[in-house]
Amino acid sequence: MPRRVSLPAADDLFRPTVVPDRAADAGGDAAGEQAGPPEPRTPSGRVRHDEKMTVYVTSDELLDLEHARLVLRREHGLAVDRGRLVREAVAMVLADLEEQGGESALVRRLTQD
Repeated sequence: MPRRVSLPAADDLFRPTVVPDRAADAGGDAAGEQAGPPEPRTPSGRVRHDEKMTVYVTSDELLDLEHARLVLRREHGLAVDRGRLVREAVAMVLADLEEQGGESALVRRLTQD
């Protein structure tokens, strides 16, 4: 008779092992006051990335991304892969959202009809 093996669920495999303390990261004290502005959001850059996310794009979006990568290399001397380009763009959009809130470019674009 085959032996039954119980495997963990995906949520158990990909759960955070440490929960970040946002109040400590922002420099807040017990009263909730911040010592200064929060640190700016920065992309991870050229490091080993352990997490993966799949994003589906249209062929036109992929061509636009590749075109931007080639422009960066040809006109600005920056050799970046598509992953780094996307991480940089995501960091910029999230920083704008944190700074501008409802006036951010992301909110404006997502609420357009």
